[in-house]
Amino acid sequence: MRLSAAYGPSKFGLSFELFPPKTPAGDKELFRQLDELMVFKPAYVTCTYGAGGSTRDKTLEIVSQAHRRYGCPVASHLTCVQATKDQLRAYLREASEKGVDNIVALRGDPPKGQTKFQPVEGGLSYANELVTLIHEEFPDFGIAVAGYPETHQEAPNAEVDLKNLKRKVDAGAEIVLTQLFYDNDDFFSYMDRCRNSGIKVPIVPGILPINSLAQIKRIASMCKARLPEKLVHDLAACGEDIDAQREVGIEHASKQVQELIDHKVAGIHFYVLNKSRATATILQNVNYHTAGA
Repeated sequence: MRLSAAYGPSKFGLSFELFPPKTPAGDKELFRQLDELMVFKPAYVTCTYGAGGSTRDKTLEIVSQAHRRYGCPVASHLTCVQATKDQLRAYLREASEKGVDNIVALRGDPPKGQTKFQPVEGGLSYANELVTLIHEEFPDFGIAVAGYPETHQEAPNAEVDLKNLKRKVDAGAEIVLTQLFYDNDDFFSYMDRCRNSGIKVPIVPGILPINSLAQIKRIASMCKARLPEKLVHDLAACGEDIDAQREVGIEHASKQVQELIDHKVAGIHFYVLNKSRATATILQNVNYHTAGA
């Protein structure tokens, strides 16, 4: 199933994003957690990979196993980082052979130690170039790309960032999965700007449940996501009680997700961080079964 088929009238595209564990024990725990999440019947599951493409083989192993185990559509992340076009083609051929239906096409972050992205000789410089390669040479793949409600940290301004997104969509991307955000007004404003720019594909909000204040401060600083003042205050008021901080994060995300559903978003993409509890609790708290109806 192509990703675009997950969205539309009377359809709500629920999806989960994983990352490859580093140990066999981590693999086992990942699928134990995923067993618990599959009761919510996601439309598809995606898997990222490590910096510099360091876990590409593991990513394929995870998504192909998820496809075999659950019978659900899957998507592998793929970036331009440290890969020639021929290496990208080889990965795409292998992904297809292993039952992968879709690709999340990204430029990728600069490798560790580099402050600016530099393509390798024979490689690609931008995500829209990767989308073009996939769309033209591997047309059976569905393609998702990333969107940034608060603007990509390397973009000089929101207008340039939106033009970059439109290039990816015009090149063949079928859906946009957004980076995490914690104020829905940022997403709604982004949606309006996308539509006004002629971007008509589904824009799917990405939600990362907060597990701790320290964790989310670190993640938000890396991707330049804004944390609402009240949310930070409520998390800080928990002191060192991590369980209490997690509950604050779950409550905030539950309200976020319900409001998004009430506004008839195409779906929700959860960054689950290979843990089921927070995402499962949020889905139990909201009326996602009626979304898309």
